Amino acid sequence: MNHFLFRMADFLSRPPGFYFVIMAMVGCTALVPFGLTNVITYALSVAAIVITSVVLIQGYRDTAAIHAKLDEIIVSMRETRNEVVGLEHEQPEHIAAAVKQLEQEAENQDACDRENTILRPRAGTKPI
Repeated sequence: MNHFLFRMADFLSRPPGFYFVIMAMVGCTALVPFGLTNVITYALSVAAIVITSVVLIQGYRDTAAIHAKLDEIIVSMRETRNEVVGLEHEQPEHIAAAVKQLEQEAENQDACDRENTILRPRAGTKPI
């Protein structure tokens, strides 16, 4: 089901999806004179709910990927990896795994930095 929703979100977030929605609205409007107002109202209400859900799904995926990319930049200021490029096109499980890996690397790097700070005195101070 997730794959279907993400494909729908991807389709509706691009120009062909927008044109499809416009054509559906025009088609529904053309049916009004035939006395199908209640059916059309129901169909458009359901379509609005589905489109809103699709927008939320797309926004979640993009936001999660942006956070993973920012974490990557913070973890490795000197050199970044290209593994996170295009992460916004992945499934949420893959994005979550990438975020977890980056957080683990950040913890390891932080522990090493703290260890090096304790072992080396600052410039201009006397060792204890």
